[in-house]
Amino acid sequence: MTGLALSFADPVTASQQAFSAVMHALASPGEIRTFATDLEPPRPLTPELAAVALALADHEAPLWLDEPLAAAPAVAEYLRFHTGAAIVEDPADSAFALICEPRLCPSFDAFALGTPEYPDRSTTIVLAVTSLDDGLGLRLRGPGIETERSFAPNPQPDGFRDQILRNRSLFPLGVDWLFIAPGKIAGLPRSVRIIGES
Repeated sequence: MTGLALSFADPVTASQQAFSAVMHALASPGEIRTFATDLEPPRPLTPELAAVALALADHEAPLWLDEPLAAAPAVAEYLRFHTGAAIVEDPADSAFALICEPRLCPSFDAFALGTPEYPDRSTTIVLAVTSLDDGLGLRLRGPGIETERSFAPNPQPDGFRDQILRNRSLFPLGVDWLFIAPGKIAGLPRSVRIIGES
């Protein structure tokens, strides 16, 4: 493809579907859901990362890009053009952080954690993974989970289990995580609790 990569073929419907998938993923922690998209963004931005950004980011919701994404000028150009969002250098200034290499992801406390007055002013960290069910298993409890649920994204950020525990201790402050694999999505909101490893 020459020139700037295209946005959704049907922007309104596709944005609504992506937004709905994200909300359902965060409402049901660790539940793997279908997340289809027709996007073909510049690499290393994955179609799923692009779909989340196009559905959620705007001029009031800045983006932070991990090192591989930031090193590809076409990625920032694509995201700025299609979302109107600023690309920020400090992860603490971001509403959404796009991560294509989870093991290089900064610790969660490098991002915006919200404030007591505005706990929603925090970062949602969006990580592209190869799989949502063949990594280090985590057993989850919390709102949106009837009893408990197992979740095993691969790869995970370094020390991810401990990060979830520390993030939970800050509730209602803290970050939310979205994990996306090819055609799939799952969420881990700040309300989730880890009860061990499966």
